Amino acid sequence: MKQAPLTVRRWKRVEYDRLVDLGMFQDEPLELIAGHLIVAEPQGSWHAATIEIVAEALRGVLPPGWVVRDEKPLALDDDSSPEPDVAVVPGRHADYLAAHPDRPALAIEIAETSLHFDREHKGSLYARARIVDYWIVNLVDDVLEVYREPVTDPLAPYGWRYRSMTRLVPPADLALLALPAAHVAVADLLPSR
Repeated sequence: MKQAPLTVRRWKRVEYDRLVDLGMFQDEPLELIAGHLIVAEPQGSWHAATIEIVAEALRGVLPPGWVVRDEKPLALDDDSSPEPDVAVVPGRHADYLAAHPDRPALAIEIAETSLHFDREHKGSLYARARIVDYWIVNLVDDVLEVYREPVTDPLAPYGWRYRSMTRLVPPADLALLALPAAHVAVADLLPSR
């Protein structure tokens, strides 16, 4: 007897949010990525500390009216609710009591063991959502990867990718596209080992 092909159940963000509200995934490091529940990588001390270092550096350069969120969900589309390591969104924390932000000015992933996934899958997902500024703090190569200019690409995992990618090392500094006056030093984002 031949086995029928397996069917994968795709989740909608509203279904996922409802299950989260009911406490279904308590203490489980999950993200909804293009309809699939993805288990987030475990965080070692290097990864966890780098999240705080990056968030602190950004808070130091942002003007009032901007919020740094670390490891909080984004409501990107109907089937994705990723939790970037760090995101910069407009407004105040209270603006997001009823719903997660949907369009961050900047999404950042800290990559150690997740470098390929962050480049290919998260990059394609963020490009599809037209997030114009996506950075990867690449702990493997000790560089900041800056992705900009989302474009369609049928070969990318979610049909989109970034046209521009720049690798920066200290002493470079960088401005957020949404806030050209907010410059952050690359050295402040890359912790020394």
